[in-house]
Amino acid sequence: MEPIKPVTPPNSLVWRIVHFPLVLLVIGIAFVAGAIMTSAFVRKAFPEAANNWLAVLIAVLVAAVFVAFYWAFVRLVEHRPAVAEFALNGWAKELGAGLLSGVILFSIVVGIIAALGGYRVIGHNPVSVLLPVLAISITSGVTEEIMLRGVFFRLIESWLGSWIALILSAAVFGALHLGNPNASLLAGSAIALEAGVMLAALYMLTRRLWAAIGLHAAWNFSQGGIYGIAVSGFKQDGLIIPRISGSDLLTGGSFGAEASLPAIIVCTAFGVALLVLAYRRDRFVKPFWLRKA
Repeated sequence: MEPIKPVTPPNSLVWRIVHFPLVLLVIGIAFVAGAIMTSAFVRKAFPEAANNWLAVLIAVLVAAVFVAFYWAFVRLVEHRPAVAEFALNGWAKELGAGLLSGVILFSIVVGIIAALGGYRVIGHNPVSVLLPVLAISITSGVTEEIMLRGVFFRLIESWLGSWIALILSAAVFGALHLGNPNASLLAGSAIALEAGVMLAALYMLTRRLWAAIGLHAAWNFSQGGIYGIAVSGFKQDGLIIPRISGSDLLTGGSFGAEASLPAIIVCTAFGVALLVLAYRRDRFVKPFWLRKA
């Protein structure tokens, strides 16, 4: 298939330069930086919103800020008449499918860990513990998918093709998690393999961000909010109070189940299945030199 391309005014050298993928990527990163700074201002305006519904509202506002900056980038810089990545036709179905997939996938991972003796329920927390995790999940799902799939993957893909974009975006996604608490090379590699491949493949299949956002948010929410497991190294209190024991390869250790062998196997397999489906539906983009040929 053809990549999503900017609309370049005819006979304009300036816009031809601006619309070169690497230049667009730099500008896109600048817009992301603007969204990050604006979001920080929003958070500082409500310092008391730590573990209540206001935290969820702030998360929604931060997500809206990122969507607004992405919309501005697409319309003002790329000159595209519509932001196809956030098209509203069928959005609820795709978002819902992503949310359901995230819950099911992580439940399968926890089930495998529990069956092998690494996870046991020892208590429960009140429902109120879900609020901070819900806020974090909304923020990470929207902001990271816009940054990694909407900007980085999409623009690299339009130039170097789907395979190279997939490899680079997965590597960047994994590397970004290396600065998290309790991170290791194994944890970063696991994130790159399972989440980097799976989320990029989901974007390729749908060519929109709704499903990827849903899966990303539901994965984090299930991991921390339901099963009480650390999310990418950050300790979370969930509805379930677990006792986690066994090797780090089985449980993911202090980083969380994302770094476990069951998660790597289950989610990477799911990502590969999505890639196969995307390939069969002709959703792969060739690199520019093959398109020219």
